[in-house]
Amino acid sequence: MNKPLLVNITGPTASGKTALAIRLARALDTEIISADSRQIYKEMQIGTAVPSPEELAAAPHHFIREVSVFDPPYTAAWFEKEALERISRIARRRPVILMAGGTGLYFHAVNFGLDDVPPVPEEIRQTLLEEWEREGGKQKLLEELRRRDPEYYRQADLHNPRRVLRALEVIRHTGKPFSSFRKGHPKPRPFDTLWLGLTLPREELYARIDRRTDDMMRRGLLDEARTLYPHRRLTPLQTVGYRELFDYFDGKISLDRAVEEIKKNTRRYAKRQLTWFKKYPQIIPLDMRRPEQAVRQALELIETKASAT
Repeated sequence: MNKPLLVNITGPTASGKTALAIRLARALDTEIISADSRQIYKEMQIGTAVPSPEELAAAPHHFIREVSVFDPPYTAAWFEKEALERISRIARRRPVILMAGGTGLYFHAVNFGLDDVPPVPEEIRQTLLEEWEREGGKQKLLEELRRRDPEYYRQADLHNPRRVLRALEVIRHTGKPFSSFRKGHPKPRPFDTLWLGLTLPREELYARIDRRTDDMMRRGLLDEARTLYPHRRLTPLQTVGYRELFDYFDGKISLDRAVEEIKKNTRRYAKRQLTWFKKYPQIIPLDMRRPEQAVRQALELIETKASAT
């Protein structure tokens, strides 16, 4: 019996993953697993570029606005477990399942599994959190991570305190680099995979990021961020698009400067995404300057792979 096929649609933010995934889902009569660590939160709609109501109605989506920022932070381990369960259910009805997004760790968790990292005493976790919140504490801890685990430092989302502090917890507890625990063997999966990577010239990608940021502001990102401002220390809100506006509310920068910082930090995030996905040589590039051609190429690749499984 043929295995189901999981199609991984990867790429940097603003490269067109949502639009392509919906086109493919409609053509294949299938469903989309969202691999985005922020779109899963109900309260973060505009700033995370959640698909529009029309886009959500065009194809079934999973993990879009399903949990609250007030819930315990959603982890890659939870995503691995729940996504595998949903993929299994979808596969009973559909031979091809799509997974689209930009959170590299989520893709790795579903396709290969997460490594077994030793448990860390709560006192270490609490000490690091207190250090992070002190004046200048963030920079000191980032420097510690750079010094003690340069490999993870180059790959990590350094604006995400949960990722930084998790790595430092393990480093302090074990005395070993966090990256040394991330080299386990892939876990078996009951599906075959196809990896597609959306590409754009850097200048065009950056222009898209700038236009999307301006559109978010027109659609009410400022008001969305103001509603969340009282809860700004929550882990999910340590996110590009919100942090900068919180600084504006704090009186640290002007609104114009905050918008420029959102654009700049989003471009930096896109660079980190590109670095992450370079680790997967199986990714087949799709040139999104020609979206119609990209759709045709993707469908041909899926058909070829599915018929061979």
